Amino acid sequence: MITIGNEWDDYISGEFEKEYYITLREKLSEEYRTRTVYPAKENIFNALKFTPYSKVKVLLLGQDPYHGVGQAHGLAFSVQKGVAKPPSLLNIFQELSTDLGVVPPSHGCLTDWTTQGVMLLNTVLTVREGEANSHKNLGWTTFTDKIIETLNAREDPVIFLLWGRNAADKLPLITGSQHFVLSAAHPSPLSASRGFFGCRHFSKVNEILTRLGKEPVNWQIAE
Repeated sequence: MITIGNEWDDYISGEFEKEYYITLREKLSEEYRTRTVYPAKENIFNALKFTPYSKVKVLLLGQDPYHGVGQAHGLAFSVQKGVAKPPSLLNIFQELSTDLGVVPPSHGCLTDWTTQGVMLLNTVLTVREGEANSHKNLGWTTFTDKIIETLNAREDPVIFLLWGRNAADKLPLITGSQHFVLSAAHPSPLSASRGFFGCRHFSKVNEILTRLGKEPVNWQIAE
């Protein structure tokens, strides 16, 4: 039995016993055995482990993990220290600097955000090396849709950041009028200039949190 180790176990443990997840687990086992797959098995559920259910202030949705060597570690858009920042992350830091004057760190590890209630969830949690979206049809979206639906059912407001088409496709799952949705183009170099740059989502998130009487996010990442 998979355990997250925090409140999420109370909300999603039943998913691991469902037929779709059992099939997903079998496919994943074969993938990890015969292919190079990211992230490492122990990091697949880091988005849930790093940000417990009741601590989520912001849900930032990504697509699937980075597919380069050593990049993915279970948090959307984040890479481990010592790994070069991917182009999308460089653009995120550029927008953050323009929006709030935050100086980008020398690394790309975003765990400082997760401990403040920014959940960094990909809609697909694994990927083959060098093959973007290679696991999009394994069944992960059923699982991550459950996470989105669980947060949507919460009375305490959540700010949903939907960057790009894949994230925007999840809008129908967000039905609670108490929640906030901020949408923009994906920060990829292919689309960042078409609506991501200038979105000012970082300051907007903090404006909303302040109105809600919650602690704003310190977007500055420690070295």
